[in-house]
Amino acid sequence: MCSSDLGKEMSARQQIALAKGVIPFLQDEESKVLEFWQIWSNSIPAGEDLQQGMVIEYHVSTSADMQKLTWRTCGPQNVFIQKMVDFFWNVGAPETEIDRLNDVGALINPLKIGSWIDMSQKGGMDGGWYFPVDIPIKMAIEAADAGIPTKKVLEWSEKHNIDKGYSVGRDMGAAPPRQTEIRIKLPGASFDDQLTVALDAFTMFGFTPIPDNAMEVLKSEKSAGLCLSVITSSEGFVRLGLMAPKPSKAAVLKLCEIAGAKPDALGTFEGALGTDGPAYAEYQYLKEGFGYGVYREGF
Repeated sequence: MCSSDLGKEMSARQQIALAKGVIPFLQDEESKVLEFWQIWSNSIPAGEDLQQGMVIEYHVSTSADMQKLTWRTCGPQNVFIQKMVDFFWNVGAPETEIDRLNDVGALINPLKIGSWIDMSQKGGMDGGWYFPVDIPIKMAIEAADAGIPTKKVLEWSEKHNIDKGYSVGRDMGAAPPRQTEIRIKLPGASFDDQLTVALDAFTMFGFTPIPDNAMEVLKSEKSAGLCLSVITSSEGFVRLGLMAPKPSKAAVLKLCEIAGAKPDALGTFEGALGTDGPAYAEYQYLKEGFGYGVYREGF
């Protein structure tokens, strides 16, 4: 993850471009995925659009094997909104979903907004918007398609006295079911307390437990500050992720081993981004049927 203010904007963009340059499946000039990345990249406001003190943030995440990547950027609503809407028009997002973005934006009126894209080596391409701001859970749920998952999220949050999340976002795909993500800082004074709340979500939402070997890594770190990423759709829960902050290098290497991935490529990617280790390690599970043949399902 890297962020920039007015003086650092160009270097942050350069680092994002350098990082893109070390992804093997983004080297084919004829690639639709590369074209998608370029359209998204061009939609990010220019540094000169920012007033002094304004910040554009970039967040990049990858699976351990680097077969799937997520790129996110956000900044001041008044600077981002028009370029975001133009991006969604350019990639064929439905007008109804653009209207929904405006409706949810009017409801929440976030100071910061942003766009994200997912991609995979198998040609997966998805994009959408997100508001990285504190938001009541009941208001965040308004962005999602109603169904059993939204009821379960409310039930779980009320059970554990969780009243707000720190980000809400939604995909802008051409065809339903569309997915909505809510991110939540887990309550509890200790790692163990927070983990208990997280594991209850895995149970209540019907997800397979985190594998024992991965759980050992998580528990060995004991990183307080756990967060939950939950993605719902009208057809069921899509994905659940437990995010642990600032994993050690040893933990990252162990997780790569568990995932059957070689850490060298990850190290090259980290170097291109100019970061000193990841901001989070996410232990996530994608439900069967939601990988659509281009994203890896399961843990």
